[in-house]
Amino acid sequence: MGKETERINTDAAPQAVGAYSHAVRAGQLLFISGQGARDPQTGKVKGRVLDEQGRVVGYDIRVQTRAALENMKAVIESAGGTLKDIVDVTVFLLNMADFPSYNEVYTEFFDEYRPARATLGVASLPGLSSIEIKAIAFLSK
Repeated sequence: MGKETERINTDAAPQAVGAYSHAVRAGQLLFISGQGARDPQTGKVKGRVLDEQGRVVGYDIRVQTRAALENMKAVIESAGGTLKDIVDVTVFLLNMADFPSYNEVYTEFFDEYRPARATLGVASLPGLSSIEIKAIAFLSK
């Protein structure tokens, strides 16, 4: 990493499943990697139902959204920021029919403060999660 960048990793969020950092700080900008619904302690995805073969047969998008946002919150707080420092959010959903339910939980975290946001429907996500959320924050210090 260059002189102006810093890798951010925290035990308060699930360990990375690939070759990436939880976030990278570049000056006052913090680029938060996509956070899914994995539990930081167990590594298991919250809010999913598996069959005997380990295939996802059901999920609760509200539980998964809350878990992904809690993971994102842990990452930004480890960098010295808060959710109010986030200026841009990108959300990836496996099923766009989940939009109203995910949006309901999202609003609990971003009630009056509303960063810019895009929500995309995708064909698949790593780790059997039904949602992934990434963000950019502007840190004042």
